[in-house]
Amino acid sequence: MHIALAGNIGAGKTYATYLLSKALGYEAAYEDDQTNPFLMDFYDDMVRWAFPMQIYLLNKRLETTLAIQRSGRDYVQDRTLYEDAEVFAPVLRDMDILPAREYEVYRALFEKIASLVRPPDLLVYLRASVPTLVEQILARGRPYEENISLEYLRRLNKAYECWYENYARGPKMAIPMDELHGREDGPALLVDYVVRRVVTLF
Repeated sequence: MHIALAGNIGAGKTYATYLLSKALGYEAAYEDDQTNPFLMDFYDDMVRWAFPMQIYLLNKRLETTLAIQRSGRDYVQDRTLYEDAEVFAPVLRDMDILPAREYEVYRALFEKIASLVRPPDLLVYLRASVPTLVEQILARGRPYEENISLEYLRRLNKAYECWYENYARGPKMAIPMDELHGREDGPALLVDYVVRRVVTLF
């Protein structure tokens, strides 16, 4: 079983990955921001670094996805192969951050890669409003996220909604993170939602 978590910056994917992997006894595949050589540069100058950032992330997502699929073990994955190409890149293009010709090259490469891997057995979309995202981004205090604009988060949220509604690669579910945010039983409810959905897939 391969469960992949999707959601905007600050939606809670890493913590949810931890919770679900522990509850289900699955391996966890985390997004490794610490080793990303473009992350700080990207947030300092998005126009200059958008294309290398997207290529780097595509390579890392492919590497992670292949490792999961070749392992033969059950996994919970923090962020999917598809989000960078189908959410982030189009937003960067529409904001004139990623030039059209670079976007086309990147998108063609993504389509080839996506055709070679299996989609996750279950996509879990962590749906959160911009105020909730901002609160969680500020709470975790990552320096490179200090310059993220509200407009960028709003555009990403809108793109995520469209992407999720049109996602047809396999089973999916959305979790209302605003309703769970700040609740003592929030983590337990999140696990319960996903476990109930997983049971239906067997």
